[in-house]
Amino acid sequence: MKDINVANDIIPVGEFKARMAQYLKMVQENGNSLVLTQNGKPAGVLLSPAEFDELRKTKLFVESVARGLTDSEKGDVLTTDQLKVALKKGRSK
Repeated sequence: MKDINVANDIIPVGEFKARMAQYLKMVQENGNSLVLTQNGKPAGVLLSPAEFDELRKTKLFVESVARGLTDSEKGDVLTTDQLKVALKKGRSK
């Protein structure tokens, strides 16, 4: 994710509405996010589809690691032999 450029990447929602097509094209081409403000306060963020997908992948990875750590702390783990059996069983389906 690229850093937000305060001078160019924070815009009022009214300006966004007036130049929506231009801003959508800009976000897709340069990958920068746009922070939309309403009454001077952050109201939303516009991301490119690629950046959104990358954020989702990262979130899923972090959640998966957290689940693994929680399972490990609870002792809910497999031995190497148990893992090999589970992998073989999954491959045979």
